[in-house]
Amino acid sequence: MTSYLDTRLKPGKDHYLAIGLEGSANKLGVGIIRHPKGELSDSNKAVILSNVRDTYITPPGEGFLPRDTARHHRNWVVRVIKNALEDAQVAPSDLDAICFTQGPGMGAPLQSVAVAARMISQLWHLPLVGVNHCIGHIEMGREITNAHNPVVLYVSGGNTQIIAYSRQKYRIFGETLDIAIGNCLDRFARTLKISNNPSPGYNIEQLAKKGKNLVELPYTVKGMDLSMSGILEFIDNLAKDLFANKKNKLLVTSDGSKITVEDLCFSLQECLFAMLVEITERAMAHVNSNQVLIVGGVGCNERLQQMMEIMVKDRNGSIYATDERFCIDNGIMIAHAGLLQYRMGDVTDIKDTVCTQKFRTDEVWVKWRLD
Repeated sequence: MTSYLDTRLKPGKDHYLAIGLEGSANKLGVGIIRHPKGELSDSNKAVILSNVRDTYITPPGEGFLPRDTARHHRNWVVRVIKNALEDAQVAPSDLDAICFTQGPGMGAPLQSVAVAARMISQLWHLPLVGVNHCIGHIEMGREITNAHNPVVLYVSGGNTQIIAYSRQKYRIFGETLDIAIGNCLDRFARTLKISNNPSPGYNIEQLAKKGKNLVELPYTVKGMDLSMSGILEFIDNLAKDLFANKKNKLLVTSDGSKITVEDLCFSLQECLFAMLVEITERAMAHVNSNQVLIVGGVGCNERLQQMMEIMVKDRNGSIYATDERFCIDNGIMIAHAGLLQYRMGDVTDIKDTVCTQKFRTDEVWVKWRLD
């Protein structure tokens, strides 16, 4: 009997292969994945054949502009595709589909990678599959961790959302009202003029580990949503006063010692992560779930995972997270989600491959999930 996921299986083959191209921000990723025939499960897992990434890194104190990031992607995309094929030891003729990030993200970088996807689609005579970046993170996280039906905390440079699955849609229960948490951390790193290598958020995390004094910051949870722009403005002003040696009672502890940069990084993380834990717990109670899956680049943060684990264990639940190979933007998550779409008959005509910077998680019909 042919599975509903195997109607597109080529004669003589017992698996599917797809290449995924990701370039929605400053990470350019290409990955190749293999799906065995039949429904994916704990005993019938997808196999990662290659996962290659190249990051556009700017000098300390600077962010990455769309134009410059797009130029980086155009310069490197052919080499990264070749490296991915070589690592996977597959030829273009072995592939079933070419998957690419169609949104959300930064316009110019998205478009650069979409052009590359269209090019190889025509060269190799393979169908295109446009993928929602957020869905890629969720489905890759579920596949790697074996989380069945978790509440998803999606935290990255461009997105902060609390998500739960219901009736073939990933429903957004709460989100940021202004800037994303990764953007908040990145912009504070710019204020501090710390290195962007390997990422500003990672370097803030390392500084925070040395912090000992908690500075009270605004706490702005609004129902199931949260706001971070005011917190960023507040702590930016504290950092500027610290560097200028201005008197500020918030920069002096109760015992008279001075607040340090490490203390500010520690305080920012504690405040932001406490807000995330609060709204995640509320979503768990609402949907009666005892599982949490953390995805997105900020999901690599060990302190966030630790704080979330304390809350989840109090509810007798389980927490799931991945390491930097899969938390940080990558091509393999796009290949995986795109191949799930392809197996359900979804392909994107070349005239419909225009990218969009606004492509919400809850706009995608999750055909491959029947639960």
